[in-house]
Amino acid sequence: MLRRLTAFCFALVVSACATALPEPARAAFETRATAAFLYDVTTDTVLFEKNADTPLPPASMSKLMTLYMLFEALRDGRVTLDTSFGVSTKARLMGGSTMFLDETDRPTVEQLIKGIIVQSGNDACIVVAEGLAGSEDAFARQMNARGAEIGLKNSTFANASGWPNPNHRMSMRDLGVLATRIVQDFPEYYGYFALEEYDFDGRSPSNRFNRNPVLSLGLGADGLKTGHTEEAGYGLAGSALQGERRIVFVFSGLESSADRRQEAESMINWGFRQFVARNIASAGDVITEAPVWLGDHQQVNLVAREDIQLLVPAIGQDSLKTNVEYRTPLEAPISEGEQIGELVVSAPDMPEKRIPLVSDRAVAYGGFLPRVRASALVLFDKAMGQVQTLME
Repeated sequence: MLRRLTAFCFALVVSACATALPEPARAAFETRATAAFLYDVTTDTVLFEKNADTPLPPASMSKLMTLYMLFEALRDGRVTLDTSFGVSTKARLMGGSTMFLDETDRPTVEQLIKGIIVQSGNDACIVVAEGLAGSEDAFARQMNARGAEIGLKNSTFANASGWPNPNHRMSMRDLGVLATRIVQDFPEYYGYFALEEYDFDGRSPSNRFNRNPVLSLGLGADGLKTGHTEEAGYGLAGSALQGERRIVFVFSGLESSADRRQEAESMINWGFRQFVARNIASAGDVITEAPVWLGDHQQVNLVAREDIQLLVPAIGQDSLKTNVEYRTPLEAPISEGEQIGELVVSAPDMPEKRIPLVSDRAVAYGGFLPRVRASALVLFDKAMGQVQTLME
């Protein structure tokens, strides 16, 4: 039998799975972008999505995958920031945005990181690909394999730079996943994304400014990568931090760089202003207690496994309802920390959020007396059932 108990009001916790807000909340934001994805990293909540799973040309936003793989090489010790790579003729001849590298150069990994982030250097991407994998084609194959491993479900890579290719596609959700992975997996390198200016060897003064239009607006924006081609339009995979909350936002398909700046600013403001983080419970808080069948303890406490924080719409934030669900009676043995129930949190126009509750103690299988007591209860319940039947 599934037992529902109304829980008392208490402070908030973090759920393990991403929750998309319902259509009424998502519809509150309007975008001119072809596709978009807005995600609250702190509470693992999707705030807005539009065509988020459609594979689209990502342009230079896919350089994030090249950087992710370079950061992994740094973390694994295969290269250091001072490691230098040679420049091939293919890299020198690469069109589009550039660091103006040539075959006489030996740029370091750190210089290439800055050149890719700030100058969006297509040549730098080829240098990284050839330096890590021997060729750009081999590197693209590695990008596809690694992308699948880290959860990119609607992405295929044909090159290291995002150069137009019918086989080079990413969804906005995948870009959001990738951006979040970079923020969380490589905090030691993430600061490079906030650089507003870089000019390799003084060669490109006109291409020394970061194209990210919101870095200097005082909105907490600190990354990540713009993109633009005629096919893709203007896009941005960005992130911003205000207080303890971080959001990641991705969009594509706008008509101008001015539209891109306006859209990024609007998305940041909406993401931070329309939602409120609520603390539900702290790790170890006792939410309720439950009876135990045939155990050396007759009851056990259901506690929060970790701190829980939920994001709720600013309007209606005081209408949260909580229930505890568990199967009764709980049957021994029970291990300490074993999940034995769920805290169910709901609010108007929001889906339920289910949070694991665990046992605060170990309960061993009982000896003779608990079994006698349990048998007596069973006999008593049966007798009462027979009496009720006779009375009816």
